[in-house]
Amino acid sequence: MTDKIFANKRIGILGKGGSGKSTITVLLAKALMKFGYQVCVLDADSTNVGIHQALGFKKPPVSLMDYFGGPIFSGGKVSCPVDDPTPLPGAVINLAKIPKKYYRFDQKGLLLFQLGKIGDKGPGAGCDGPISKIARDLRIEGIGSQPVTLIDVKAGLEDSARGVITSMDWIITVVDPTVASIQIAEDIKNLVSRIKAGELPATQHLENPKLIEEAKRIYKEARIKDSFVLLNKIKDEKMGNYVSKKIKEKGLRVIGVIHEDSSIPLSWLEGKPLEGIKANNDIMDAIKRLEQCVKWQE
Repeated sequence: MTDKIFANKRIGILGKGGSGKSTITVLLAKALMKFGYQVCVLDADSTNVGIHQALGFKKPPVSLMDYFGGPIFSGGKVSCPVDDPTPLPGAVINLAKIPKKYYRFDQKGLLLFQLGKIGDKGPGAGCDGPISKIARDLRIEGIGSQPVTLIDVKAGLEDSARGVITSMDWIITVVDPTVASIQIAEDIKNLVSRIKAGELPATQHLENPKLIEEAKRIYKEARIKDSFVLLNKIKDEKMGNYVSKKIKEKGLRVIGVIHEDSSIPLSWLEGKPLEGIKANNDIMDAIKRLEQCVKWQE
């Protein structure tokens, strides 16, 4: 992999709850570094915890929600993109000018930001819309080489409806062997197709004409190109073939299969870095396949 086709690109990791999004994010980050990329991980999952340990960091960084002034629902400055689609002020961050407590960095080229968690916000303040706005707008400067940014989005479709995917180049939908997971993959594909076709977001709830125009602008300028499927937690060839068949019947493209690896859930439970040998080999193949698909489209 010499062209660095993913440099300075943003890849969203989506899927239903329990499909293994965070696991895939970690595996992708480590594999992409082996391919020579610098990697920036945005932990935009408002409820899941432990990705810092899975990546090899002892402590999580302080939330960027705190850096930007807190969520509006708690008296802070960061609004929900559904109610206020305007850009996040100061969303372009220079790494040299932000306190080190807000990120984790290792010498191998891995950078981690945590965008926010809602578990400690208290009654009535648990909406994670503001986290979605940070995920949509955040840009990092001063890193050195052009990193590939991996965005671990919360489970389901809500963040997609909030416009987070408009700032992504590609989506990898993680699909475990369940009907619900396959359905979400199809829904995400259809959403991407509708955005690319020029369909604008719902704005009936917005009364301010300027906000309506801003919401439309974001979708008109969306950079999203395509979505792909990565199968996860596949026990054997029979299961893999069956799920792949169901996926392809819906017009979805599978870039790889991550086979079930008993060491991975144990690593999460023990708070240790993910080192699944079988899964690591699978993810390397998936990245090569993704590169082929992206090049074919260009």
